[in-house]
Amino acid sequence: MKTKFLLSVATLALFAACSDDSNSSAPENNVPGTDTPAVEDPSGNTTTDPAADPTKTDPASTDPAADPATTDPATDPVTDPTTDPVETPDPVPAPEPYRLEVENMIPDNQVVEVDDFDNYEYWGAELSGREQFTYGRFEARMKMVSIPGSVSSMFLYYDPSYMLGEEPWNEIDIEVLGTNPGVWQSNLITRLPDEGKKNPKITSEYKTGFGFNSTEDFHLFAFVWTPEYISWEIDSVEVRRDVLGMAKGQVEFMTKEQTLRFNLWASKSAGWTGKYTGAELADGPVAQWIDYVRVYTYDPETKTFAEHWTDDFDGEALDRTRWSRGNWEMENVTLSVDNVVVEDGYCKLLMTRTPKLDPAPAE
Repeated sequence: MKTKFLLSVATLALFAACSDDSNSSAPENNVPGTDTPAVEDPSGNTTTDPAADPTKTDPASTDPAADPATTDPATDPVTDPTTDPVETPDPVPAPEPYRLEVENMIPDNQVVEVDDFDNYEYWGAELSGREQFTYGRFEARMKMVSIPGSVSSMFLYYDPSYMLGEEPWNEIDIEVLGTNPGVWQSNLITRLPDEGKKNPKITSEYKTGFGFNSTEDFHLFAFVWTPEYISWEIDSVEVRRDVLGMAKGQVEFMTKEQTLRFNLWASKSAGWTGKYTGAELADGPVAQWIDYVRVYTYDPETKTFAEHWTDDFDGEALDRTRWSRGNWEMENVTLSVDNVVVEDGYCKLLMTRTPKLDPAPAE
């Protein structure tokens, strides 16, 4: 049985305080790790306990010495002209766009050339959530994959996006690419409906270092999606925030219900992910490990989050009421349902290769 590493409320509260110092505060009233949202009147008024309300103090128990009506005007801060006025604190500023820069100390992956690439079939994996979400917090503790050509990811996706035509595109990504295990990419993808012409997708890729090798140990990956902003976190540190009003208008366009997904595949774009040769699969599969997935719902009126569910993969098989598995082609690989494996308290997404069958002899 694996040991779970769950962030404590105290740890998350400390992160929120640190984030405020760098203009990367956690969502208002958000206490990740709890299943109860902060209680706040949507009007902004605080409900006062009558027993503690000074306007409802029993007159019979009032201390005359403390009665404001009997205060000496010479020492009354309200009437004493020598007393400095009480300063009104500045309002809390609205969230701003934010990018955290982290130096990458990990060398790039080196491509190993092979002369038998065409002798194999290549397989990847996708774990696809069934539930549709509009806004929320989504987090997963994972150990990623980075070999030349690979994409190891966690993302939200509007399922009909691929259909083009009248359907728009909505997608929010976290990706570790095959060029370097110390670099991650965040991205928003949007596209207007075609409306008689093929509209291009709008992207906003941003790459930064982790400060660690993402393939060597588990780390907490998360993104937050609200009507006002979309943010990304690594180990509870906010590393990027996009807000309403930015030039590309992607946050306001991101309104479609989306499913939570994870996949491991190989791209044909060598300039993006490195050249895929499959050489790293000669000794067996490589795996993206998922320790747990946790989802929070979001209430736009109170601006609070509440834990919705957690899947820690402690069962003997995948929860098929919550998840499905991909089985389509993704550029250099075909997604295989057999490459999504649940065992020992983890979900593993595998990338594998198998020898091609010899063609049948001609008659």
